[in-house]
Order: sequence, then C-alpha cells, then structure tokens
Amino acid sequence: MPPDRDADGRDSAFLPIGESFDLHSFAPADIPDVVVEYLTAARDAGLREVRLIHGRGSGVQRARVHAVLRTLPWVLEVREATPDLGGWGATIAVLAPAEPVPTR
Repeated sequence: MPPDRDADGRDSAFLPIGESFDLHSFAPADIPDVVVEYLTAARDAGLREVRLIHGRGSGVQRARVHAVLRTLPWVLEVREATPDLGGWGATIAVLAPAEPVPTR
C-alpha cells in the first residue's frame, strides 16, 4: 500500500505529540513546516510548554526554528533549554492556550 500523501503530493508522516520533539530526523528544508504543524497540534492538545530539540551544531537549525517561532503570535515565550534538557541544543516554547471551538 502506498504511503499517505499530503495536499502537495509529499509523503505525510505521523507526528507524535508530546512535551518534546526531536527535529534531527527531518530534512532542513522541512523544518519550518514540521515545527508549525507540531506546535499547532501540541497547542490543540492542551500543551502549554514544549521543547524542540534541534541540536547544537553550527546553529543553523536553531536559527531556523527561532525564525519560525517569531512568526507565530501564540508563541508567548522562547528560551534556551536548561542544561539538563539540552542547553543550547534545544529550545523551549511557551504556547498560549488554544481558542475553544464554539459548540452549538
């Protein structure tokens, strides 16, 4: 059976929603879309703080992640993880609560 495809014809993947998300397995070009998709789902799931693990390296992935976070008005705070959670190899994002869906 062929893999699921998204609207652009790319293979879609299941993103586990938890308090931390490791970006190492994603292609650099996919990082912005993956981060937005993950954060949207995390927020919808009620998470208020998440850790994005981008690695230490040269800082390119960190900069890419931070650029995406700056575009999201419901990201209230961005900070480096504490040393026990990855230090400068991970970023903590504090999320505003999702707006409740009106019911009829």
